[in-house]
Amino acid sequence: MRRSARYERMAALYDREILPIWSERFGRMILRDLTLPPRATVLDFACGTGYPALEVAKRLDGGRIVCIESCAPLAELARQKAGDLLHRQVFLRTDELGPKLVFADRVFDLVLSNLGLSEAADPPAVLREMARVTKPGGRVIVTLPLRGSFAEFFDIYREVLARSERADALGRLEEHIARNPEPEQAVGWMEGAGLRPVDLEMNSFSLLFRSSREFLFAPVIEFGPLPAWKDIAGKGEEMQEIFVQIKEAIDTYFGGRPFELSVKAGCLRGHRPTGKGSAEPQDVPRPEEVSGVSYVAEEEEKSG
Repeated sequence: MRRSARYERMAALYDREILPIWSERFGRMILRDLTLPPRATVLDFACGTGYPALEVAKRLDGGRIVCIESCAPLAELARQKAGDLLHRQVFLRTDELGPKLVFADRVFDLVLSNLGLSEAADPPAVLREMARVTKPGGRVIVTLPLRGSFAEFFDIYREVLARSERADALGRLEEHIARNPEPEQAVGWMEGAGLRPVDLEMNSFSLLFRSSREFLFAPVIEFGPLPAWKDIAGKGEEMQEIFVQIKEAIDTYFGGRPFELSVKAGCLRGHRPTGKGSAEPQDVPRPEEVSGVSYVAEEEEKSG
């Protein structure tokens, strides 16, 4: 991909405006109580501008971390931030993020991804690849938003579509909401990749916006989920009319107080078993078949 000044500015905007209030909040869950063996080999899938990969690199004792990122400007900014660690402990590749990883089986002590699954068309398939390249006894740690994230916006969107008699768009909205898994479903993805045991840490925080305009033009929304949200409504005037109604509804319901969006953050930690008879990747079980969920107490945070 040929980089342009526009994309480079977007990478800097991501690092300045989106990373602190979004990606870092998920990434801190990966770093919490993280320990690494001596000379560990780590893979970061979808490293963005280098968080939390560069923090992991500081904890390495003679090891290395390989980072892959599909967006060249983001990867270039990560290279700049790596400084003297680049090509010594930190190795960056600009590669597509699927559907198959380019690495051999059983290479890494730790495979991590901070929000990378959210960009994947088939998250269970990505997890199976992560498990494949993990050594027996190694770990896979990933973060992702869970079902219930942005519920306040989706409730308004659903109401506007129903009032406009847009059954087609309502169906697309429900499909979009379902992309964020329920906790048991997310654990099932990990177990379906052959990872045992699996722990799920859940955290919650809020994003606050003074108005509908601030909400729709905030970088974390505009350069995040907004394009997908607009696609749900259709194209051209059809889409614009729906979003005018959404804007009016937000300002009506939340007039005089901030529009608060809830985020349900999840951090999944799974181990690749050792020895004969260890679990191998399989079809993802139904949620009712999943067991062994370990829940960690939620922590409330608010973003101003």
